[in-house]
Amino acid sequence: MVKERLEIIETDEAGNVTATYVQSSTDREGISRIDSISPKTVKSTWQKTLDVFLPAGYPHSVTSDYTEYQIYDSVQAFSSSIAGLLSSRAVLSSVGVGDATASPTAALFLSIFQESVGRIATILFAHRLGTAFEPECKMYRLLADILNDIAFVLDCLSPVLPKPLRIAVLSFSSVLRALCGVAAGSAKASLSAHFARWGNLGELNAKDSSQETVISLLGMLVGTLVVSRISTPTATWTTLIILLAVHLETNRRAVRAVVMKTLNRQRATLVYHHLKQGKVPTPETIANEEIIFERDGVLRHADGRLLGHCVVGASMSQLLSGIAQETARTGSSKVDTNTLSQLLHLFRHEKYLLWYTVTGRRVHVIIIIKKDAVVADIITAWWQALAVAEEVAKPGAETDRLDLLQRSIKTAVTCRSTYEDGLRLEGWDLTTSALETTSNTRVKME
Repeated sequence: MVKERLEIIETDEAGNVTATYVQSSTDREGISRIDSISPKTVKSTWQKTLDVFLPAGYPHSVTSDYTEYQIYDSVQAFSSSIAGLLSSRAVLSSVGVGDATASPTAALFLSIFQESVGRIATILFAHRLGTAFEPECKMYRLLADILNDIAFVLDCLSPVLPKPLRIAVLSFSSVLRALCGVAAGSAKASLSAHFARWGNLGELNAKDSSQETVISLLGMLVGTLVVSRISTPTATWTTLIILLAVHLETNRRAVRAVVMKTLNRQRATLVYHHLKQGKVPTPETIANEEIIFERDGVLRHADGRLLGHCVVGASMSQLLSGIAQETARTGSSKVDTNTLSQLLHLFRHEKYLLWYTVTGRRVHVIIIIKKDAVVADIITAWWQALAVAEEVAKPGAETDRLDLLQRSIKTAVTCRSTYEDGLRLEGWDLTTSALETTSNTRVKME
């Protein structure tokens, strides 16, 4: 007869106990009883309803910034739905609803034209900025809603404009909406990948769609009441401005709540300045310091001063032009082969090449990436560009470029070797590329 007491605990994805199974001692005939014990705390109806819209295993299956972002994102979607109804009513008025002289065929042609220019804009926008959406997903997420709100304003202005101008305004509005769709969709995909912790990206996107469906439905229901009670231009514009203000502010707060762990150009700059002070910053610290709209490729001092500009992933022709620009000052119009050879020798152990030119007190840096470079090498190159820019900004800075480059290599490499492990321990992702915002080339040294 077995006297051991067997206990099996069953939990859900979040680790909450759903049931406990207890086996009684086996009798002489080899039969035992198994009892199922329900947990003392049972989920309420409200919690079960939330489970329909939240990822399985929430909150453990998502990052800590997911909840705050989703709250603000829901509020902005709600206000946007109502503003969209006011915009749609204005567009219907523009195309002739209620006007006996309006032609259905003309309205159809206008719709076709809007769709056409919108789709062309989508293709061009995706081609031009496709590689920048992931590194700068926070900026483009907010930019998308700004473009969408401008489209709302143009739609509401269209009824009071002359018909020829009305067509142009509505078409431009369609372009803005198309750009919004590309930027928002791409940025959302990057943010979703950031939020998902358990490889649950597909389910997280599905639950996000469920949330948006409910919020949009509530927005349309409330918007129906709002639109039915607002008819004067003053009331319409007042309501629209309030809704757009709420929409933009909640979007700004949502984006500010996101704590990215990859190093794009701005975050790499902020991290570098902390490391120079002997501190290893956390992603939360950098998220509080970064600004949403930052110019691409700018090099800044620790106090925020603009030092210059850097191009990551430049071509060899840009490097040769940069060297030729300097040698031309000494009377030569060709590339100084000696300078090029010294530069290649200087960076023989690095996975990149770096050159800079100076205009006034502003520095322009170009980084050429070698074929076998990894993300950590590109981060090192960016830190060296910052070191160069800081040296050039100092009063009485030396003009010997190769000597300055040699010293700045040591600064950047020391930063990397000293603090790389510390950055990983703080949660930074040093394996995902976020410094390149364009389709760049690689070089191979033979």
